[in-house]
Amino acid sequence: MIVAGVALVGFGVLFATVKAKRSQAIDIAITLQVQAQQRPAVARLMELVSWPGFPPQSRVIPPLAMSTMFVMGLRTEALFQLLAWGTGGISTLVKAFVRRPRPLPEQVRVVLAPLGGSSFPSGHVLTYVGTYGFMAFLVYSVVRPPYIRWPLSAGLLVMVGLVGPSRIYQGHHWPTDVAASYLLGTAYVIGLIALYRRVKGGQS
Repeated sequence: MIVAGVALVGFGVLFATVKAKRSQAIDIAITLQVQAQQRPAVARLMELVSWPGFPPQSRVIPPLAMSTMFVMGLRTEALFQLLAWGTGGISTLVKAFVRRPRPLPEQVRVVLAPLGGSSFPSGHVLTYVGTYGFMAFLVYSVVRPPYIRWPLSAGLLVMVGLVGPSRIYQGHHWPTDVAASYLLGTAYVIGLIALYRRVKGGQS
């Protein structure tokens, strides 16, 4: 919970900095450095990592995962996975309040994609941290065979770790958007894990 508190403070600092419009210079500088890696393999990896976060797949994959958990008898897990998916709603609320413009082609390279809304925070990153970060925790906690548990949980965490750089690389978000999403998402997931453990402890 200390980590969650520190993450929330960090988010608050970034929120205030962005709201005061004091981050543009560092955002542009970092973005240009990230985008300097012009390799086809890197571009393809960034595209693949981002793909689950765009509709319609972003509206299909999480419900499918929750339905699978429910059918398998993991009803508490399915409920908490639904709560984890709620980071998408948090992103929408914060975006509506901040209303930060997205990067423009005149500033950095921007890959064409179905985008909308405010740039702050990154909906991709916040939703990935909540949905797939919590899913990684569930896989590690529930799945018993190590040859399934370890690769699957690690794969989910790698996806969460790479989605942030992909948002910057493709020019869809500023680095501060991404960093703020990681911080807010981490705090949310830690709180959700603590609540999940308390509920499961009461059921045992």
